[in-house]
Amino acid sequence: MSFCPYFSSSAKVWDNIQWVYGIEEAGYAGWEIVADGNYRLEQPGNIEKIREVIDSTGLGITVHAPYGDLNLATLNDPIWRESIRQIELCIERAGDLTDRVTIHPGYMAPASKLLPQKVWELQKEALRRIGKCAVEHGVLACLENMISQKEFLCRDAGELMGMAGGIEGIGLTFDFGHANTVGKVPQFLECVGSANHIHIHDNHGVSDEHLPLGAGTIDWKTVGKAIAARYNGVIVIEGRSIEEAKTSLSVFAEYFV
Repeated sequence: MSFCPYFSSSAKVWDNIQWVYGIEEAGYAGWEIVADGNYRLEQPGNIEKIREVIDSTGLGITVHAPYGDLNLATLNDPIWRESIRQIELCIERAGDLTDRVTIHPGYMAPASKLLPQKVWELQKEALRRIGKCAVEHGVLACLENMISQKEFLCRDAGELMGMAGGIEGIGLTFDFGHANTVGKVPQFLECVGSANHIHIHDNHGVSDEHLPLGAGTIDWKTVGKAIAARYNGVIVIEGRSIEEAKTSLSVFAEYFV
């Protein structure tokens, strides 16, 4: 299978939107909007600017919900409710642009470590509420696996699928850069057919560097072959600049066929 990847950059959320035209010029099929900074979908005027770009290009769209300072698993009830509210607001606005929104799971704050079962239940209930909102707006909210920091939930494929399993409106985003930081790329490849959305970027297996493909330690030949054989959907390359996007695209074209 041959893919036409999308590009996403969390490093660009405060930049003027003109940079987005470079995504199509670089050869990408779509843009994953990181809905933060200048691209928060509920902020007045932002949707209009985004629509202008979309209407003047051939770019497809997916969305990554905001995640900074949010925690869907916190024991602090007002913060928990506000975290759900912000993600639901994003999904409501995103429904006119796409059918895929990636969301982050919560994490274990110091007090939470005393009540791990309660944390799990709070995360599940948050997903049930978000899933209901997603269904109402024609969106699949895809829960993403996390990086090596031990406080994060869903660093393991089994935990990710167990957390999201059975909840209407909730799907899965497999992030292979994140998986590499916990040494679990093979595990995620084994079940890649269960993914509803995929993110790729590179690192050296320790931290979430978001390097261009080929600049870290991920074996893209193996990853590309396995994904191409078992997955049919959007693949988003994440990076920091259009130049990095071009570098990644050349590696992608070689192995994801």
